[in-house]
Amino acid sequence: MSKGRPPGPVSVLRGHRASVTDISFHPTKSILFTGSADGELRIWDTLQHRTISASWVHSAAHGIMAVATDGETGVISQGRDGTVKYWELEQGGLSRSPLATIKTNSYHFCKFSIVNSQQVVVQPELQHSSESKGKSYVAVAGEDLSAVEIWDLGGNQKVVELPSQKPRGMCMCIRAFLPAQHEGSMNVISGHEDGSMIWWDLRNPSLPLTCMKFHGEPVLSLSIDSTGSGGVSASADNKIAVFTVDSPSGACIIKKEITLERSGVAGTSIRPDDRIFATAGWDHRVRIYGYRKANALAILNYHQATCNAVSFAPNNRMLASCSEDYTVALWEIYPPNTKTHDPMNLLQLSKPECDT
Repeated sequence: MSKGRPPGPVSVLRGHRASVTDISFHPTKSILFTGSADGELRIWDTLQHRTISASWVHSAAHGIMAVATDGETGVISQGRDGTVKYWELEQGGLSRSPLATIKTNSYHFCKFSIVNSQQVVVQPELQHSSESKGKSYVAVAGEDLSAVEIWDLGGNQKVVELPSQKPRGMCMCIRAFLPAQHEGSMNVISGHEDGSMIWWDLRNPSLPLTCMKFHGEPVLSLSIDSTGSGGVSASADNKIAVFTVDSPSGACIIKKEITLERSGVAGTSIRPDDRIFATAGWDHRVRIYGYRKANALAILNYHQATCNAVSFAPNNRMLASCSEDYTVALWEIYPPNTKTHDPMNLLQLSKPECDT
């Protein structure tokens, strides 16, 4: 590899016949799940770079907005048909029919967010209840598109509806997480049409912890780090915000603002080791930044159309990006190295040759 030039993808996965809207790695296996705008969910072997199975899980008219995994055998898909479906991962692919279907009656582009833990507190009355142990919950934009709903995935029931935020416009993105200081209490940050973000602690769902506004355009993506103490937000404007969240005080403070020459970021992802993060740009590019200093590290230029999402593998060794050009690119960039804590030392890349 020549110094200063980021590598190309190690593989490009082709097979989708429509825009690839979302991607998600299996937590332990070399498997990638992808969903497309025509309703197809594909399962890929990331070692052999081939399709394992393909299933039509939502109608072609509505397509898939989001995919995610739930443990070893659970796969979740969300369509613009107002449903979130829970599938079982079998040896040959997905189960023939979903194990559960949540009818959210939400018909726009806000992707769901999932939380799974041995103890998740989503209502005060559940805090000491054994029924809340080991459950998975999804946060989705509700029938009222400015409000957020929390659903018990296994029980197929809505457990919390957060107050509507109509003055802030539609909910455009959601991130549910478990701050270390809150002992299992589920928190949610929602990004809205006016550029604001609202932070909720579900022990008191009637009132948000705080509201912040880091963007001047709709917030399109939110990622929270592995400790629940900070994150990254991106929007239709030319700003990426790296921020910290302090759960005891309820403060959310911007740490650094990154300015782009080209507006529009559709997706963000923080690597599980919290060392780097990636963005999926409207300008077809994937950008890599150091998470601690928010410094630009590399620009990955392969896709021929808008990048819709990026996702890191749980073992920190691979990055996947998907695009409206129907492809999924797999990248091996800044692999984890126990001998250094500086991502810049890993591949000895110079500053990006393009804009940040």
